[in-house]
Amino acid sequence: MPPKTNDFAASLPAFHRALSRWYKAHGRHELPWRITRDPYAIYVSEIMLQQTQVATVRERYYGPFLERFPTIAALAAAPAREVMKSWEGLGYYRRAAHLHEAAKRSKGKLPALVETLMALPGIGRNTAHAVAAFAYGTPVPVMEANVKRVLCRIFALKTPDERALWEKAELLLNRKHPFDYNQAMMDIGAMVCTKRAPRCDICPAATICKGKISPESYPAAKAKKQVPVRGRIIAVFTDGAGQYFLAPRATRFLGGLYGFVEADADALSVTFMGRIYPLAGAKLLGAVSQSYSHFTLDARVVLLKMKGQMRKAAGMIKANLAEMKRLPLSRADQKVADLLASAEAFRAA
Repeated sequence: MPPKTNDFAASLPAFHRALSRWYKAHGRHELPWRITRDPYAIYVSEIMLQQTQVATVRERYYGPFLERFPTIAALAAAPAREVMKSWEGLGYYRRAAHLHEAAKRSKGKLPALVETLMALPGIGRNTAHAVAAFAYGTPVPVMEANVKRVLCRIFALKTPDERALWEKAELLLNRKHPFDYNQAMMDIGAMVCTKRAPRCDICPAATICKGKISPESYPAAKAKKQVPVRGRIIAVFTDGAGQYFLAPRATRFLGGLYGFVEADADALSVTFMGRIYPLAGAKLLGAVSQSYSHFTLDARVVLLKMKGQMRKAAGMIKANLAEMKRLPLSRADQKVADLLASAEAFRAA
């Protein structure tokens, strides 16, 4: 039988003390975004950590990004191409575009109120709560993947909706110490209350956890979706003198990056700058494959020579391999650039 509400409330101070002791002894205090109270630096970390592992952000992106854009004003003043280039490899590029736009709207200072933060592009409830709690000490809970799992087990929730999770998070929150509490909740989810083989014997939430008898039952496992494979042709156009044509991607997916022309795998021709180019005569450079969250790209890469003069259109640029390295490219287009480099090296040999 679940504990009465009054009994649960009475157990919270002991839980908060146990959680605090555990965090002081075992928490990931060395994470660089935990040793600052700069709202901008915390905001950058929160955006980077969406859909990206902690180790990847810490070791490869967080420091260099802040070194290049040390303040929110510096980020706002930077060209979009430089922002996207600094984000290259992190994926989910709309995060970078939203980060840049939010910096412009913030006018030199990130707001403190949750509601005002959420009015900025790309900032949802969890990110707004994280910035408010970690930078400004606002007593609000944070809700990322590890915390969701901890909440589901503490309250024995199999298939909760977002509203229910936020309600439970509010119930557990230590309002006097929102920074340490929220960091500790994320850490026990990452280090103790793990998806597989959780360590209930050392968990500071053991005294209040309703799901500890069968922790892996909470939350209920979701059916795995089969990731589709998309066959494509990537057509690289050249002027024949070591220059290649790229255009900015305007679609939601990979928007803000530069890329080459793409067509369906069974296409017989591609249209470029108003001209139709048969693919039968294209030179095959090789193939590239790239896995994304919602599909896997398998593409043949072909080289075609541009006919006539290049017309100025839709931000199209012409670049050699060295110049191409300075452009923000997707992982797939970087692999295409590697094929081009190999082809040039072979011709020069």
